[in-house]
Amino acid sequence: MKAKSILTAALLVCTASAGYAQKLNGAGATFPNPIYSKWFSEYSAQHPGVEINYQPIGSGGGIRQVTAGTVDFGATDGPMSNEQLASAKVKVQHIPTVLGAVVPIYNLPGINQELKFSPEVLADIYLGKITNWSDGRIEKDNPGVKLPNTEIIVTHRSDGSGTTFIFTDYLSKVSNDWKTGPGANTAVSWPKGLGGKGNEAIAGLVRQMPGSIGYVELIYALQNKIPYGAVKNASGKFVKASIEGVAASAAAVKMMPADYRVSITNQVGGDVYPISSFTWLLVPTQGLDPAKEKVLKDFLGWMLEHGESEASSLYYAPLPASVAAKVRTTVAQMK
Repeated sequence: MKAKSILTAALLVCTASAGYAQKLNGAGATFPNPIYSKWFSEYSAQHPGVEINYQPIGSGGGIRQVTAGTVDFGATDGPMSNEQLASAKVKVQHIPTVLGAVVPIYNLPGINQELKFSPEVLADIYLGKITNWSDGRIEKDNPGVKLPNTEIIVTHRSDGSGTTFIFTDYLSKVSNDWKTGPGANTAVSWPKGLGGKGNEAIAGLVRQMPGSIGYVELIYALQNKIPYGAVKNASGKFVKASIEGVAASAAAVKMMPADYRVSITNQVGGDVYPISSFTWLLVPTQGLDPAKEKVLKDFLGWMLEHGESEASSLYYAPLPASVAAKVRTTVAQMK
């Protein structure tokens, strides 16, 4: 009888474990991939039977796959448009996770000083109006730096990219020519330059080509040991990207929309780093298997309670306390 009871108990444990075992698949932004990789690995280690696979294919790909229902969740650094939300096969909830900075990286051998970039200079480099590193407007931002008479090799993302959205959203705010030209989007018609897929590809292109410039999320510059410049903010101060500068940009937002779709580029404030952004997970609120829904909701709670404290170790800024509290309420109300 005792043996039968033990066997029954063992079967119940195995059944419960099998019932909890879940594999979730997600895809999207490369911008937050370092922190997502860490989170998904740690969460799976703490929850035996749960496996979360994430493919960093770019924000555009993440949006396409989640709205088509081919992944369990997506990720983006550029919030979905009203048109994208309306045409999606499933209803999607934006969940902000962390904040990060997009930085201008460059490869100029022999230049040991940190370069500075004003907004109009960055825009005109990418518009093809400034083509040489010795241009007077770059020299004006960098007094005392002996800039080389070298052609500027422009690099940019070739895939649908949230990093591109952040960068072009910023350029559209600081340059009317950019706003009325290429504009702000995850993919734009670039006036010039060489394309690469993913933040890692842009870092690789710039690292390999003297005279080049590109834009990547901060951690990709740091991990690849590539110089990145300070950018003049809306208050007229040159600021180098940092966790504190990104947090100051988020703090300048007075009202967080109910759906969390907000741009925080070019905020006013002395310590603000101007090319900052939230990044979001895209969570279907219908059509997902109930067991997967349960795991995804539990992960989001874990992220808020445990994951946020790890953001700064990978040079992301955690959610402001007020935003985290709002997200907790949203997650609690998810089915």
